[in-house]
Amino acid sequence: MAHIYLSLGSNIDRHARINAALDALLLMFGDLQLSPVYESDSVGFAGDNFFNLVVGITTNKSIGEVSAILKHIENENGRDRSAPRFGPRSLDIDILTVDDICGAVDGIQLPREEVLVNAFVLLPLADIAPDRVHPQTGKTYEHHWQEYDQSKQKLWAIEFIWLNRPA
Repeated sequence: MAHIYLSLGSNIDRHARINAALDALLLMFGDLQLSPVYESDSVGFAGDNFFNLVVGITTNKSIGEVSAILKHIENENGRDRSAPRFGPRSLDIDILTVDDICGAVDGIQLPREEVLVNAFVLLPLADIAPDRVHPQTGKTYEHHWQEYDQSKQKLWAIEFIWLNRPA
C-alpha cells in the first residue's frame, strides 16, 4: 500500500468542485486524510482566489492508475485542458508525493516541485504530515514551512464543510 499526498485546487465554482472532488476521491480510495482548506490569491495570473487543500490517500493502485483516476475526476468537473497553464481552474488535482519515491514514475515527477515552491501546497502538507520527511531534502514538511518565506504568497484558512463536517 502506497501513501500518496494530493494537492487540490479550484477557483471556479470552488465549493462545488472541491466537494465533488472529495466525494469522488472517497469513492475511489476510501478514507481520506484532509488538511484545512485555504483560500489564496491566484499565482502567475490575475484571477479569482483559489481554494486549496492537501489530501492523503492509501492505495494499491499504480501511480499511472491514480493519475488516470485524477484526470477523470478533473474532467468530470469541467477541467479545460486547452486553457493556459497559469489560468482559472475548475479543478486541479496533482500527485505531490508517493511514499519516499524520487524520480519519474509513469510520467509523474516525484516529489512534485511545487511542494517546496508554493505556500498553498506546502502549508496544507505541513498541516497533515508535519513529521514526514521530504524524500530529496531529508527535512520534515514542518521544517520546510518554518523556513519558507511566508510573505511570498498570501493564504488564509477558511471554514469549509464537507459531508456535514469541517474539512
